[in-house]
Amino acid sequence: MKCPYCNSLEDKVIDSRISRDGETIRRRRECLSCQKRFTTHETIEETMPAIIKKDNRREPYDRRKILEGLKKACQKRDISIDKLEEITDRIERSLLERGVKEIPSSEIGEKVMQELHQLDAVAYVRFASVYRSFKDITDFMEEVKAVIKGKS
Repeated sequence: MKCPYCNSLEDKVIDSRISRDGETIRRRRECLSCQKRFTTHETIEETMPAIIKKDNRREPYDRRKILEGLKKACQKRDISIDKLEEITDRIERSLLERGVKEIPSSEIGEKVMQELHQLDAVAYVRFASVYRSFKDITDFMEEVKAVIKGKS
C-alpha cells in the first residue's frame, strides 16, 4: 500500500477491524519510511454488470449515478444519506445476484422507483417525473393520483 504522505510502498498493519456489515475490513497502517499512520478499507472486488442505455450504448456501472438520482429526488426531504446508501446497496446486491454481464438502465430505474415508492411519496413522484419524462402536468397528476390511491 502506497503511503499517502511519502509514497513509500513499505508499511505495516497495526490494527484490523471488520465493519458492522462484515463486508469491509478497516486497516490502520504505519509507514516504515516516515512513521505516519493512515487507514485503508478493503472490500471484495465484485464485477458489476455493464449498463445498456436506451440508445443501446454500453457503459460501466457507476454507483454514484444511482446515489445522485436518489439525492436529487429526496432533496429537502427528511431522509438521511445513510438511508440512501442503504437503498443503493440493496440495488447493487440485486444486480450482482442476477449474475448477468449486462443490464438495461431501465431495470435499474424501476428498482430505484420501487425503493422510493416505499420510502417517500414526494421523492417517488419527483424521480418518476424525470425518469418517465412526463410531457405535461396531466402526466404528473396521473402519477400523483396513483400514489394517493395506493396509500388509501
